[in-house]
Amino acid sequence: MSKRVEITITDNIAEVALARPDKMNALDMKMFTAIREAGESLQTVKGLRAVVLYGQGDSFCAGIDTNVFGELIANIADIRVQMLNPPKGDLANMFQKPCFVWQELGVPVIAALQGATFGGGAQLALAADFRIAGPDLRFSIMESKWGLIPDMGLTQNLPKLVRADQAKELMMTARILGADEALAMGLVTRLADDPLAAARAFAADLATRSPEVLRDAKRLVEEAWCAPYGDGMRLEAELQAEIIASPNQVEAVMANVQKRAPNFK
Repeated sequence: MSKRVEITITDNIAEVALARPDKMNALDMKMFTAIREAGESLQTVKGLRAVVLYGQGDSFCAGIDTNVFGELIANIADIRVQMLNPPKGDLANMFQKPCFVWQELGVPVIAALQGATFGGGAQLALAADFRIAGPDLRFSIMESKWGLIPDMGLTQNLPKLVRADQAKELMMTARILGADEALAMGLVTRLADDPLAAARAFAADLATRSPEVLRDAKRLVEEAWCAPYGDGMRLEAELQAEIIASPNQVEAVMANVQKRAPNFK
């Protein structure tokens, strides 16, 4: 895996660091690949409970590396084919996968945000389940600055968080939001003076919960939030039927009754 991304796993919690701080963790083609590979590699880790996603240095991710534009233009015919034809069996193309892979992961993903979180970096942050931001956050869906629309899966995430008119404004203007406005709009979950420390603490708390609850609560929101009427209730029933009376659900009940910490498998 490229050194663009570094992964550490401790106590069933993975930390995924964007490791290009000298470039504000900007997204070049190697970074796209490395982020995708990081998410895919974690799908096979047994016992994983949560992921903390952050950027090294002063910024989470400043978005597209402008040097990529030349590479894209030089290979535009092939790029268009790849954009319109995701790998067989996959919903996401090569640019969408670095974001979508975190939604496919069956554990909560917490993004710790600081500094510039622009364009593709904003879309990556929105692909996490939770976003804890520092007071220095600068957040922008910046693609329109470069004559583009967001194309890394934003349509799957932004509708869950903001109104349609707000989404259009952000996408059309590339306006930069500070931490307080991003929080008020619902783009971040909460603020913290040290977002990485807060994300780590939150991940540790989530890791004490039943893994089935973490997995299926995430799936319930991802699949049912904007689903046709009635589909969400069916999914609720299907997921709950699998969980109820399972070993970890019984353990949750017994731990509460016996006033002890649960021991989930």
